[in-house]
Amino acid sequence: MPTELVTIRTRDGDCRAYVVTPDGPGPWPAVIFYMDAGGIRPAMRDMAEQLAAAGIVVLLPDLFYRYGPYGPFVPKEVFKGDFRAILGPLMATTGNDKAAADTEAFLAYLDTRGDIAGRGIGAVGFCMGGGMALASAGTYPDRFAAAASFHGGNLATDAPTSPHLFAPKLKAELYIGAAENDGSYPPAMAERLEKALTEAGVRFTAETYPAAHGWMMPDFPVYDPVAAERGWGALRDLFRRTLRAGP
Repeated sequence: MPTELVTIRTRDGDCRAYVVTPDGPGPWPAVIFYMDAGGIRPAMRDMAEQLAAAGIVVLLPDLFYRYGPYGPFVPKEVFKGDFRAILGPLMATTGNDKAAADTEAFLAYLDTRGDIAGRGIGAVGFCMGGGMALASAGTYPDRFAAAASFHGGNLATDAPTSPHLFAPKLKAELYIGAAENDGSYPPAMAERLEKALTEAGVRFTAETYPAAHGWMMPDFPVYDPVAAERGWGALRDLFRRTLRAGP
């Protein structure tokens, strides 16, 4: 599947990004893929290719660009030790607010491409990226038609950058895939997010999977192929419905 490595100039520096396009003639709808805390690695690119196979141009930016060179990390090895000590310094360089600010440049880049169909795009994020996808969709409501979060954490907190605060601005249809017994997204937090979305009139679907936090990531120890396929199906359905994506 055709893949390009590009450099996108943001307010804070140069961000490397992969662009994966479907096989065959375009144009296609576009989706921004917000990575997890494990950073850019082969699994991320494989997931981007899986999404592109659904008839979508996928932009996968390296949100740790402010940190500088790193990894690539092997999550199964990282989780054997103090993963917070390893990944924490990288995670500290980004966040919902910074990712949303970076999205201005990502959208501008997509607008330069001749293979993108329409202005309405999608967003999907995993773990750390789940909140970033929602915050970006709320920051640029006229550009995002859909956004999805899979095992995203801290989606409704007291922080000023909490994703649930964007509910009144959202125009995108949302999909929220949560994990059972997820300390980063407990039931009370899910209730708080869903309440905010409902009161704001946001179209959304929220589901809790009988799986562990990180179940969608193929290189995580907790990867659940059955639950992951269900998640991919839900994501494809969302983008077919809102972006008219599909081979």
